Formats: sequence, structure tokens, C-alpha cells
Amino acid sequence: MSNITTHVLDLTNGTPAEGIKAKLFFYENSVWKQIAHGTTGRDGRILDLMDKAELLRKGIYKMEFKTGDYYDQKKIKSFYPYIEITFTINDEEHYHIPLLLNAFGYTTYRGS
Repeated sequence: MSNITTHVLDLTNGTPAEGIKAKLFFYENSVWKQIAHGTTGRDGRILDLMDKAELLRKGIYKMEFKTGDYYDQKKIKSFYPYIEITFTINDEEHYHIPLLLNAFGYTTYRGS
């Protein structure tokens, strides 16, 4: 399992959000550098975003979720074309970044 994982749930109907494309970025020298990408599976998770042997560097990271594409495929009007979650990593622990969304809002938290 990757040192950074995510789980996206669509609160509109209470199901996992399958097929959302996500990118992981690292902020270095005032520039966002993409370091990984993936797509949520049937369970709404991306467990293999990074190689499990890759250690996390301390610093600022960002996950970008293409939620507009997800809702377009479902033919549902939505407000957010993408959602960015920015967070800081200070140690080598596992980081889980959950996203709870609907077409007009979202929430996130530090998962376990």
C-alpha cells in the first residue's frame, strides 16, 4: 500500500466515487511538481498512488481530484470542476486523505 492513500465517497447517493482521476503534487522551489496519479476504483479508493517503498519527504503536498469529469459522466450538474486538498507532511507515517463530496460541496480530514 502507498504511503499516501485516498478514499472518495459520493454523498449524493452514499456510494464510493468510482473513476475519479487524482494527481499528487509536491511543492518544491516555489513550484508544484506532479509526483503521482491514479484513478479511484469500484470502492472509491486509490491504494497504489505511490510505490510502497518510496519514503515521503517532509513538505507540502497537494492532491487534485477531477470531480467535474466524474459528474459530467453521470450527467449531473456540479459546481467544482476539480478539488484540491493541500496538506503538510512532517514525518514518515502513512497519510490517508479522504474526500466526501456531492455536486455542490465537499469535506475532507486527516484519515488513518
